[in-house]
Amino acid sequence: MKVLLLKDPKDKDSGPDPYIKELGSHSLEATLIPVLSFEFISHDSLFEKLSHPECYGGLVFTSPRALEAIKMCLKEKSKKEAWSKSLKQMWNIKPTYVVGKATASLGEKPNSSALLFPCGALKREVLPTVLREKGIPLESLTVYQTTQHPDLQESLSSYFSQQGIPASIVFFSPSGVKFCLQHIQKLSGDLINQVKFAAIGPTTAQALEAAGIPVSCTAGSPTPQDLAAGIHRALHPHNCSVPQ
Repeated sequence: MKVLLLKDPKDKDSGPDPYIKELGSHSLEATLIPVLSFEFISHDSLFEKLSHPECYGGLVFTSPRALEAIKMCLKEKSKKEAWSKSLKQMWNIKPTYVVGKATASLGEKPNSSALLFPCGALKREVLPTVLREKGIPLESLTVYQTTQHPDLQESLSSYFSQQGIPASIVFFSPSGVKFCLQHIQKLSGDLINQVKFAAIGPTTAQALEAAGIPVSCTAGSPTPQDLAAGIHRALHPHNCSVPQ
């Protein structure tokens, strides 16, 4: 059975994509189609803020793209030298919070200095709201924008013409729903009701449901193992034992 994964492939250097591998262990033939493209912006503004670590209580990251934005911001020789000379050391002694652990870790005493939050243009307001309620100031800076992958429409058309309609389609972000769903509905036609739609997490599931798409599976946690197990159950419901 075929599964279409609407996500970027893992870095080529780090071996096969774990989602394809895990689905394969359930006898599911998975294909990846990249959905998103990222445009990095505000390099000078970001470096200006990074140049003043004394003004901040730490850093908050909720996306690997924000880390990538910092790397790109430091590519210029003079900025790279300034970072290596002193800024890196000064930031290293400050706390860094990452997605999943940020809200739990930030139950500490409110810091008078704001936390610097490099983020995307589509950031959700959950984290800023939680921190505001805890009395922790947060200074957001948009460092990247999410756009549709330039090859998305062509890739989807090619997949459906060559592979047919998959048994399951997995969305990995609300942006993926926004950019893909219309194309998929057009390509599937009346057969769309045969497809089991899956989501990597509750936010993505909500985006699908808001678009009128029934969600057959939401991964218990955003891991290849949980997603593969959920899709397997959705595609083989008769194999599941029903409690008496």
